[in-house]
Amino acid sequence: MTRSDIWADVAPLLRGVERPGRYAGSEWGAHRPPRDGFAFCMVYPDTYELGQANQAVRILVNRVNATPGMVAERAYLPAADMADAMRDANVPLFSLENTTPLREFDCIGITLPHELCATNVLEVLSLAGVAVASEDRTEDDPIIIGGGPCASNPEPYVRAFDAILIGEGEESVPEVLAAIKEGRAQGQERAQILKALAQIEGTYVPALHDPNAEPAPHVRKRVFEGFAIADPWEPMVVPFVECVHDRLNIEVLRGCSRGCRFCQAGMIYRPVRERPADAIISAVERGVAETGYEEVSLTSLSTTDHSQIADILKRLNARFAGTGVRVSIPSQRLDAFGVSMADAVAGQKRGGLTFAPEAGTQRLRDVINKNVTEEDLMEAVKAAMGAGWQRMKLYFMIGLPTETDEDVAQIGHLADKAFELMRTLTPPEARGRLKMTVAVNVFVPKAHTPFQWDGQITPEEARRRVGLIRHAVRAKAVRVDYHEPKTSLLEAVMSRGGREVALLVEEAWKRGARFDAWTEHFSEDAWHEAARALGLDMEAVAHRRLDVADPLPWDHIDSGVTKSFLVRERSRALAGQTTEDCTFSACSACGICAPEGPRIVLQEERGIHG
Repeated sequence: MTRSDIWADVAPLLRGVERPGRYAGSEWGAHRPPRDGFAFCMVYPDTYELGQANQAVRILVNRVNATPGMVAERAYLPAADMADAMRDANVPLFSLENTTPLREFDCIGITLPHELCATNVLEVLSLAGVAVASEDRTEDDPIIIGGGPCASNPEPYVRAFDAILIGEGEESVPEVLAAIKEGRAQGQERAQILKALAQIEGTYVPALHDPNAEPAPHVRKRVFEGFAIADPWEPMVVPFVECVHDRLNIEVLRGCSRGCRFCQAGMIYRPVRERPADAIISAVERGVAETGYEEVSLTSLSTTDHSQIADILKRLNARFAGTGVRVSIPSQRLDAFGVSMADAVAGQKRGGLTFAPEAGTQRLRDVINKNVTEEDLMEAVKAAMGAGWQRMKLYFMIGLPTETDEDVAQIGHLADKAFELMRTLTPPEARGRLKMTVAVNVFVPKAHTPFQWDGQITPEEARRRVGLIRHAVRAKAVRVDYHEPKTSLLEAVMSRGGREVALLVEEAWKRGARFDAWTEHFSEDAWHEAARALGLDMEAVAHRRLDVADPLPWDHIDSGVTKSFLVRERSRALAGQTTEDCTFSACSACGICAPEGPRIVLQEERGIHG
C-alpha cells in the first residue's frame, strides 16, 4: 500500500490554532517507520499533551515496531479548534510520524483510558473518514480495535469497534495484527478476518456475540506473564510541547492486591508482578541517558508496595546524587513508611503529600476494605511534619455503599483533626504556610468489583453530601474541592450500561458531545437530549441497585477474578469485615492464580513494611 503525505495540507492550518506543536511530530526519539508493509496506528482519544505519556500507546507502538513485517505510528485526537479546522479544509486525521491519513492504515487501535472518552472515539473515526459504526464499514476500511481499562465492560463501545482486546496487550496486539495481515494477504473478506480474531484468546468481536444468548461464550482477559522479566525500559518520545506527566516513566510493578472493593484497577490488573531492583535501576539509567529527562517517575498502581522499594530509592538517590535528576513516586501509602518513601525522593522539593483515606469513619473504611485507620493517618501526618512538608491533600469518596450522613460529616471532622495536628507540630511563625485540600469524588460503581451491583447516588444527593462536609470543616485553611457529579453520572452510565448505551454514545456525539472530560466542552444537554430521543433512562442505569443473581452486561467478560469472590467480598463488606492483601498474608481465593493461570511474582518476601 502506498502511503500519502498530507503535510502540505496540514501545515497551513497550524497558523490558526492553539499549540500547533501538538501536530508537528518529529519529536526527539520518535521512530519514523518506512511506508511499506503492514501498518498499524495507535490512537489516544484525547489531546496530545494528555496522551503523549500514556504507557499503553508507548508500549504497544514499540511492540509492533519490533515485530518483523509490521510498522506502527501514533495519533491523537486534535483539540476542538484543530478538529473544526480540519473538517472545514477537508483534511483527514493523520499520524504524527509520517503524516499518513489514518484511513490508509491496515488497522487502527484506540485505547479506552476512561469512561468519558467514548464520544472522542467517534470523533477520531469521523475525522479519519472511517464510518463510526462497525456495521457500516467497507472491505477497504481499516480494522478498528480497542482495549484498555474501559474494555472491562465493552458493551457501551461495541458499535465503534470491530474487535476489543480484553486485558494486557503486549502479546495479544501483535497476534491480532498478524491475523489481520494474514487475512488480508489471503484476500479474505472482513467478516472472515473477524471470525479469525475471535479465536485469539482475549479478543472480543461484538458482531459475533449475542448479548441475550444463553450461555454466552466468555472472553478471558490476557495477562502478560513475562512482565516481571521484561526490560522495564521502553523507548519513549520526548515532546517539544509541555505535556501532562512530562517525565521519564518506568513501570516497576503491575497489579495490586490490596483489595479496595470500589477499585476496578485493583481487580482487573491482578496478579501482582514486580520487576527486579537491578532491572529498574538499569532502565532508569538508560532512560535518563537517552531522553535527557531530569524527573523520573516509578509508576504502578501502588509503587510503595514494591517489596524492594526502599532499596531501589536508596540506590537511585546514590546513583544520581548531584546530577539534578529527581525520582518521584505517584502516590503515598497512608502510613509512616509511605511518608518516609516520599521523603526519600523529595530532595529539597517539598510540594505536597497526597493520601487517600477514602472514607471518614473506620466503619466505612472497613466496608470498602481500605485497611487503614485514623491512627495511620495521624502517624503519617506526624512523619510528614517531621520531614518538613507543609501541604497535604486527602482524597475521599461520597456515595459509597452503606454510607450515612455521619460517615460524610466525619470526613470534615477527620480533615480538621489532621490539620490541627499539622498546626501543633509546626512552629507558630510557619503555620500560615500550612494548607490542606480535601478532594471529594462521587463513587462510581465499576464492573468486576464487589460493588458492581450497587447504584450511584444522584447528583442532587452528591451536592447535599458535599454540603455536609463543608459545614463540618472548621479550619479556614482546609479547602474542600469536589468532582462535578453530572460527569460522575455519565461515568456510571458508561461503566454499568449494556449495548443500548452504545447507541446513546453515538446519538450524543451526533448532537455535539465530545471532550466530555473537559469542563469547558462537556455538554450535559447533548447527553440528556440523546437519552430522551432513544427512550433511555440514564439515571436508572446509573442509580439502580442490582441483585447478585441479576445478569450483568459484562458477564461474558472474564477478568480472572471470579464472580463468586466478588459476591463473597460484597457480603464481607456489608458485614464490615476486611480482607487482607494476599501478597502480605494468605491467599484470598480471588481466582486469578488458578492452577493453569498466571502467578504472583514478588522479588522479596513481604511483611516488613506491611
